[in-house]
Amino acid sequence: MSDPQDDRIVELEHRLDGLERGERQAAFDGLLTLWRSGGVAMPPERQAINVHLHTFHSYNAYGYSPTRVAWLARQHGLAVAGIVDFDVLAGMDEFLAAARALDLRATVGMETRVFIPEFADCVITSPGEPGISYHMGIGFATSELPDDLERYRRNLQTVSQDRNRRLVERVNAYLQPVVLDYQRDLADQTPSGNVTERHICDAYVRKAAETFKAKEEVLQFWAAKLSVPAEAPELGQENALRSLVRSRTMKKGGVGYIEPDTGSFPKMEEFNRFAAGAGAMPALTWVDGISEGEKRMEELCRLAMRSGVTAINAIPDPRYTPHKGAEREKVRNLHDLVALARRLGLLIISGTEMNIHGQKFADDFGDPDLRPVGDYLIFSAQVFYGHTVLQRQAGLGYLSDWTTQHLAALDRRNEFYALIGRTIRPSCEARLGPLTERVTPEEVIAAARG
Repeated sequence: MSDPQDDRIVELEHRLDGLERGERQAAFDGLLTLWRSGGVAMPPERQAINVHLHTFHSYNAYGYSPTRVAWLARQHGLAVAGIVDFDVLAGMDEFLAAARALDLRATVGMETRVFIPEFADCVITSPGEPGISYHMGIGFATSELPDDLERYRRNLQTVSQDRNRRLVERVNAYLQPVVLDYQRDLADQTPSGNVTERHICDAYVRKAAETFKAKEEVLQFWAAKLSVPAEAPELGQENALRSLVRSRTMKKGGVGYIEPDTGSFPKMEEFNRFAAGAGAMPALTWVDGISEGEKRMEELCRLAMRSGVTAINAIPDPRYTPHKGAEREKVRNLHDLVALARRLGLLIISGTEMNIHGQKFADDFGDPDLRPVGDYLIFSAQVFYGHTVLQRQAGLGYLSDWTTQHLAALDRRNEFYALIGRTIRPSCEARLGPLTERVTPEEVIAAARG
């Protein structure tokens, strides 16, 4: 027989992913009570981090809410955890509140796509789209942005959602009789109506299974629409089928693909101003060093740093990057990227995203491929948390005027914020609240140590 308390824990954990915030909070309160009374065991903190975890506010392959991500991060003993969603900060307050209750160091990021005019002639990180690159801000301090910044953020989301609506109209016409209602099948199924291409792929795969009851009919449908043999192994593997649907119908050359125009994406320097204005740290992204643009990485980094970029996002696990069969080259490229970042004073945002089934909750820095870079990825995560807490509590974040005055050299700045990130815990963050711009770095460190 199963243990009633174990069943209760499983039930509460499942409810952490409910679409209603009140349901999630009630479930979390129940889990906290069990944890504090010894009914749930938590491991000690270990040298592991993941500061790029998507939630269901953009797309998480398992439907994890911000609270569920925080709970799982604590269960995995992560030293720092961070969520990242496309075009929204909708999960920020919930995630940071849950992390604080769990005494988990936490950061919040936002991802979008930008246009880089100086690289307009080559593909960077967005396949088939020269000049377009995924881009980020990390360490946002508040979800309540000034009016001008909130208008900018809303415009990012509006442009993205309008594009997705047009994409669905085109794909619907092609996939008849498998069609989606954008509002009912997509927007209403996400807590903040923030639909992504991955949501759309999932919905089409589900709709096909509902439309054709027999498995053979489903296979024949996808074989015809995706121009692959009915016996193709991809059609029987959920991850592979989703990827195939996305690449054949939504990406460059697909029936639903919408060619970007001058208004499709903001310029990189514009987004950098937005992120910095919102108290975050702007960041480039990197896939695997294979694209034409990524082969010019130092040039791109130096260009981006001139408009405020402080970090580079990299997803270390080579098994989930697009170019199969080049794993060793990609590992070498990752090592080269981290060496470049260290030389330039840039930090590395690393994680597993959790937007594909099968991805690990955290990278294993004991793996021979990741061991050479693990220390710097952990160091960087400490910087992001140190920035987050100082920006939220005292306005003394990584790009503040105070930092420019006291910590102009990047190596010294990075060491300072990493020390703060290692020293303070969420349960003690309030001790930094009384700090003002008149303090010295040494006084900040003393306050963090208590």
